[in-house]
Amino acid sequence: MKKDYSKLTLKDYFVVSSMLFALFFGAGNLIFPLHLGQMAGHNWLLATGGFLVTGVLLPLLSVLAVAVTKSKGVYDVGLPLGAGFALAFMVLIHATIGPLFGTPRTATVSYTVGVAPLLPAGWQTWGLVVFSALFFAAAFALSYRQNKIVENLGKLLNPTFLVLLFVVFFVAFLHPMGKLSLAKATTAYVNAPFINGFLEGYNTMDALAGLAFGVTVVTAIRMMKKNESVSVTTTKAGVFSMAAMGLIYLLLVMVGVMSLGKFKLSADGGIAFSQIVNGYAGTAGQAFLAVLMTLTCLTTAVGLVAAFAQDFHEHFPQLSYHTWLFLNCFVSFLTANLGLQQIIAWSVPMLMFLYPLSMVLIVLSVTSPLFNRDGRVYFAVVLFTVVPAFFDMVVSFPAVVSQSAFGQAVAAFRLHYLPLSALGLSWVVPALVGFALGVVWHVAKRRQTSRQYQVNLEKE
Repeated sequence: MKKDYSKLTLKDYFVVSSMLFALFFGAGNLIFPLHLGQMAGHNWLLATGGFLVTGVLLPLLSVLAVAVTKSKGVYDVGLPLGAGFALAFMVLIHATIGPLFGTPRTATVSYTVGVAPLLPAGWQTWGLVVFSALFFAAAFALSYRQNKIVENLGKLLNPTFLVLLFVVFFVAFLHPMGKLSLAKATTAYVNAPFINGFLEGYNTMDALAGLAFGVTVVTAIRMMKKNESVSVTTTKAGVFSMAAMGLIYLLLVMVGVMSLGKFKLSADGGIAFSQIVNGYAGTAGQAFLAVLMTLTCLTTAVGLVAAFAQDFHEHFPQLSYHTWLFLNCFVSFLTANLGLQQIIAWSVPMLMFLYPLSMVLIVLSVTSPLFNRDGRVYFAVVLFTVVPAFFDMVVSFPAVVSQSAFGQAVAAFRLHYLPLSALGLSWVVPALVGFALGVVWHVAKRRQTSRQYQVNLEKE
């Protein structure tokens, strides 16, 4: 049978873009922008600008990093620093966005925000057990056949989710709960709205997910068997899907700000979303939210478990793709039942450590043609980034770590010696210093090689 190697049509690009959007847009992408709007109040525009840097620009750059370096995933992005670093980085990324934090959160958030308010108080614990078991069984089934992931996400689940989400927007903007200009900002967002919005974007985990999803996206595009560059297709689809995500973030933030006209600042975005839909439609609104949350969380869970299984099968082939898939779903099910607050409390420190490393590797990958992907530049930047990132992680841990003698010593050292540490950005200046030193090292080595080449020519 003759294979179809024609170019991708506009419809094909739409499906790939829809798949990318579905992979990225999950639990945190709904609740964190809403909560950001409530915290930022009338300073919502500056806060949204910061959030879009880490919530949209960085994920887009992570997609471009995979395209520019022709990588298959997170392992290849770290490879200029050696196979050992690349493997360790891959395992840390997948553990964080996988069975330890990110993937369990997809089930726990959809249950806590959507389903739990519909159940009697005595059913909450067993309700989570049953819901998370069914949730990860569905994620396993939808990601079982790798060649069906594009179809399952891009053609089915994501379009349904978007229709439901825009119903929420239509109602919220047709009957606003309050005025954007009158909403009160919290202290943090009065003083530094952009920086706090920037840090809030960490919670989406999308910059990390973008690196991990590389293998899923590349595999899916190749299975379409079209005569089109994988890197070009990934780039075009990435730009389109991230633009759509940016627009939705903006609308969610505005809905969060307007909700302050009727409700007080919520403890988290999940509570805020539940209050908003209940305010408009009561129990029917809560049921609507349950469907909406489950759909968006399920699409992300499919991408996360598939990417985990694909990468781990490639680097640890003793176990099949399906075995890794099952193990990830099972461990994620167990972790999900620890509860949302525990998952978030312990995930934040890991994000404070991994996000700076991921950000510098993404930027280095995108700019790598300028210095021939020289491992020296990578080494200098990562070396100067990893220590302050570790300090940021320590002070972000729950009190059992951050308030210990070690934690307090790290906090004092960090505040005294590292610029921007009070803002949670102590890694920025060292990373820039590392980049400057790395480029100087690269240029010096290139000149040395050139001189040696000239000497050898003269000898001949």
